[in-house]
Amino acid sequence: MIRRSFLGFGKPRLQYNLSPSPIRELPIPDKVILFLKGTQNGGHPSEIKVGDAVKTGQRLAASPDSDEYVISSVTGTVTDLVPYVDAYGGKYTAITIKAGGQDNWDDKFNKKTTFDTVLKFFEYAPGNPSFKPFTDPERTIRTIIINGMDQDLVLTANQCVVQNESAEIKNGVQVLKNMTNMTSIDRIVITVPENLVQQANTTGAELKVVSATYPHSLPHMIMKDMLGKVVSAGDTVEDTGVVFISAEAVAALGVSFHTGQLPVTKVVTVVGKDGNATNVRVRIGAPIRGVLQACRITLNDRDRLILGGPMRGSPAYSRDLPVQHGTDGIVVQDEDNSAKTTDYPCINCGECVRICPVKIPVNMLVRFLEAGLYEDATAMYDLECCIECGLCSYVCISRIPIFQYIRLGKHELGLIKTAEEA
Repeated sequence: MIRRSFLGFGKPRLQYNLSPSPIRELPIPDKVILFLKGTQNGGHPSEIKVGDAVKTGQRLAASPDSDEYVISSVTGTVTDLVPYVDAYGGKYTAITIKAGGQDNWDDKFNKKTTFDTVLKFFEYAPGNPSFKPFTDPERTIRTIIINGMDQDLVLTANQCVVQNESAEIKNGVQVLKNMTNMTSIDRIVITVPENLVQQANTTGAELKVVSATYPHSLPHMIMKDMLGKVVSAGDTVEDTGVVFISAEAVAALGVSFHTGQLPVTKVVTVVGKDGNATNVRVRIGAPIRGVLQACRITLNDRDRLILGGPMRGSPAYSRDLPVQHGTDGIVVQDEDNSAKTTDYPCINCGECVRICPVKIPVNMLVRFLEAGLYEDATAMYDLECCIECGLCSYVCISRIPIFQYIRLGKHELGLIKTAEEA
């Protein structure tokens, strides 16, 4: 439900979707594409070759001592290795595996609940968790927050996991306790909407209820609303001693350490042109094309394909791109119903400033971002304070792609800082 402002005197209220549909299991795809990060100059990894047979759950790395890896989500044969560059210039090797149709599980995963184990096998688990902050000597993690709320509108993947897999989340919570030995961890908290309180109460984590109004499920908002902490500009939530892990990732931990099989599937909310949402469980690396076909969604020329949700998602240029570990949603919008962007100048209406949760002077910030003055945008207009909710783009009368400018600005600023440090 969306309540829009009237003549700029009130803020639009965007409500999360709190009615997750049942999870539909999709069959093993004919092939999967996995992106392996960090190969030299886009070259092929030395330990993986075309023609190699791989097993489900097998760890695939560029070399024996490499920290970068992917987990094969099918049993089959490597058919292609090609360089891939993402939207921000990150270099990968795209590994194509032709699936055999049945799973033959790799047995290299041990069930020791240690940081070494999770770093070796779970950095690319569904939900895209990161356990590296726990081993960073410059940080002391005191709180783990399990986010059982989806971070974008219309998506219900994490809610669906809480609703249907609370026992698995409980097992995952125990894995986290065993892994950390609760030495430095003071709290393990799970955040859910009001309608999932009963399920969340059985997980063994401290319960916090999240508002159903967007963007209260974003980590920075949870920090402020639930913990009473404000993350300083330029800092991450990990810098404050908190780690966020999605409910799906915690459930995956619980299942894997119970069964001895690594997680190879992802729950994805698929939203068609009519706005109807369906939750599917699909193999990581499965091409989007097959997911859309299974959901009977036709993608025509000039339709918009979004990976993620409508507020924070990224547009995709091809339906042959794969479902990845952090793909919570696939949204298809008809050309006529897609939000248009323009190069029309800001008219200083102030809508973006009024709706911003952290009170950034967005109307001034976007001028500097358009001009490529990223350091000035940070020093003068609080670029690093932005929590990337996308509300400014939603209300912009001039249809300026403010959210995309902000993400680009943060990326370019990071490159500048890296160059200066080097």
